[in-house]
Amino acid sequence: MNEDAFWQLIEDCRPTEPDPEAERLAATVTERLARSPLSLVIGFAEQLSWALYRLDRKEYGHNLSGDAFLYTRAAVVAAGRTVFDSVLRDPAAFAPYATDLIWAECLLYTPDHAYKRITGEEWDRDTRYSYESCSNTEGWAG
Repeated sequence: MNEDAFWQLIEDCRPTEPDPEAERLAATVTERLARSPLSLVIGFAEQLSWALYRLDRKEYGHNLSGDAFLYTRAAVVAAGRTVFDSVLRDPAAFAPYATDLIWAECLLYTPDHAYKRITGEEWDRDTRYSYESCSNTEGWAG
């Protein structure tokens, strides 16, 4: 799955009604991935980890706990590519997510749930980029 396909899936699965913690989004993404080839599930996990890694920077998360920062970054991803790109361009656009503690923790588990539905097994996921808070050492330097 390339980056464009990742963002298109997020957009296609975003509900029209309010979904403050991205629960409906996560359920719909999981359902779509569970009906896809395993390679798409793995690709989604890679793209999700890359997006979260790119947001793992001091200017966004210096005042948040590790978990709060991770879940807030997931909320930015859940908001879609336009919001994600605006946050990358202007760190001030991240502030409402951090201030209001807008979280999307459930989005983090979508590839794992889809993997289990396809294979019947738990996934010991290991993506190229870690999405854990403070793992982007370059983003926290200085």
